Amino acid sequence: MPQMGESIVEGTVSRWLKQVGDAVKRDEAILEISTDKVDAEIPSPAAGVLAEIKVDEGQTVEIQTVVAVIETAKGAAPSVQATAAAPTAPTTPAVIEEVRAEPVMRPPEVAAAQSGDGGEGTAEDRLRQKSTPLVRRIAAEHEVDLGEIPGTGHAGRVTKKDILGYIETKGVAPIAGSAVAVSVPTVPSGPATAVAGRGGEFTHPVVDSWPGDRVEQMSRIRKLTADHMVMSRRIAAHVTSYYEIDFTKIAEIRAAKKGEYEQRGARLTFLGFIVKVVAENLRKHPILNASVSGDTIIYRQDINIGIAVALDWGLIVPVLKNADELSLTGLAKRMADLGERARTKRLNPDEVQRGTFTVTNPGTFGSYIGAPIINQPQVAILGVGTIEKRPKVITLDDGQDVIAIRTQGMLSLSYDHRVVDGADADRFMADVKRDLEGFAEGAV
Repeated sequence: MPQMGESIVEGTVSRWLKQVGDAVKRDEAILEISTDKVDAEIPSPAAGVLAEIKVDEGQTVEIQTVVAVIETAKGAAPSVQATAAAPTAPTTPAVIEEVRAEPVMRPPEVAAAQSGDGGEGTAEDRLRQKSTPLVRRIAAEHEVDLGEIPGTGHAGRVTKKDILGYIETKGVAPIAGSAVAVSVPTVPSGPATAVAGRGGEFTHPVVDSWPGDRVEQMSRIRKLTADHMVMSRRIAAHVTSYYEIDFTKIAEIRAAKKGEYEQRGARLTFLGFIVKVVAENLRKHPILNASVSGDTIIYRQDINIGIAVALDWGLIVPVLKNADELSLTGLAKRMADLGERARTKRLNPDEVQRGTFTVTNPGTFGSYIGAPIINQPQVAILGVGTIEKRPKVITLDDGQDVIAIRTQGMLSLSYDHRVVDGADADRFMADVKRDLEGFAEGAV
């Protein structure tokens, strides 16, 4: 299992694209994995035959776990033994152990040592200390020392299940000011099931299915999204402001420049203009480009805008790094590239991390406007409603009011009222509105 991101310590095998006995080519996608950062197709590190699958679909394992064996030479053994020691075995980005005449495998102890932070102590100590951010967050909220908890993970590492069980057994309450547990009433039709959420637990009602219903298990990305959304609503004080924008001038610029941009390999969309203006104004309003850490505010130096992309199997947010430094052409090309690779599961782990502000565009599907949930640990998210021609009252130069056809759209800003005051949010949105409605053609 590869480490698909700096803080990732485990991954889930979502789907095997090849079966035992299938021939595989080098760099051919062989399976899909999911982590809490990204879904990805994993290529084969070598050509050969898939000799053994060690981890079933839906199973979650730690990084460096061998999940399959590829036979690359005639007469090679069909599997490897976990006891074989090979401290010098090369690490590949794929999760497949390559088998030749003398199949070997790096033992878990070696994998742990290589994935440590280089500090003192045994590999087991380093792996135990390197718990997931979620486990450390729960421990901090309940003032629990991870060293007191007997871990059931590899090398005694404390897992989420371990710490939640410890808290429940000891009756530990969260410290003042931290996230608190939320109880959702159960429905009469079934028992309640405790579901672990980030930073605590919430009670999830179990509902009976009826004849003719189709029941499907949530995908990993759907469960992670649900967990993230519940956590965000729980810890952030959500407020949403709505602004109507006259996009008529931008619509005229798009009509005039569309062909020119297509020749450059870029699509000139309304969203590109919006992201450009938002990026420029985040520098002027740094509180919207911040994060809350305990009782401190982190003002981000980088302006990295996440663009929510709806997929058939869920939602993912690739990030435009240093968006304020990109031209409109650069933004258009980068957005198209990230969107395409998100839909084909070819994003790199770092391309879905370190976002500082998010833009979501439900207007693509015809939504007038919505109140999006903040993408933690950010403090604000912009929603874009559908942009279309609508009647509007305008005042002519001579003072006469008339009804005219204008290209209109709604923008909504959901922000965390713990640190963003209404005046801060409205000043930001007023500047965004002004810059969109007065967009200079020379800036294209």
